[in-house]
Amino acid sequence: MNIIQKYFKNLTENQYHQLSKLPNLYNFWNEKINVISRKDIKDIEIHHILHSLSIAKAIDFKDKTKILDIGTGGGFPGIPLAILFPKCNFILIDSIKKKIKVVNNIIDEIGLQNTIALDLRAENLNQKFDFIVSRAVTNMSKFKSYTKGKINKKQNNKLKNGILYLKGGNLDQELYNIKHKAYNISDFFNESFFDSKKIIHIEI
Repeated sequence: MNIIQKYFKNLTENQYHQLSKLPNLYNFWNEKINVISRKDIKDIEIHHILHSLSIAKAIDFKDKTKILDIGTGGGFPGIPLAILFPKCNFILIDSIKKKIKVVNNIIDEIGLQNTIALDLRAENLNQKFDFIVSRAVTNMSKFKSYTKGKINKKQNNKLKNGILYLKGGNLDQELYNIKHKAYNISDFFNESFFDSKKIIHIEI
């Protein structure tokens, strides 16, 4: 967890404990249900945990902020963010039941109190949130359609309510005609993995 502490120096003892448990828990569950690429599991701290936490460099969520993670897969970016923001409320959804089984087991194992994980498609969730987060689930136009009617109008954070999306590569064509702000993750973290990775904020 040294890599996490390098960039997040004010972790509480409980946050450090919860984050420290994640690599072993994911290694254990990944042997049973493949939620992370087998070749990628060895790099979980940088490729998954730290990548998820990059959102916290773009926004410091205020207490009671409601956040939805669409297509959470194994719980990214939702679980690391929920650890970092224990006074915010998170719902993590994925349509693949076996992945949500893993996520719920990890939530229980680390004692995460502010997070619910559901095997559900986004269009079947009738709630409103301040932010919707995700990691490269689909192209942005399609992803935006999943968020329709799900964003609160009342603003409580410095960033306007909307989408916070983790994605890499050249996004010029995908984001053409979509008003957005892009944050280069390499401005926050100096590992080469982040050289082409971005956080895309779209106000809704």
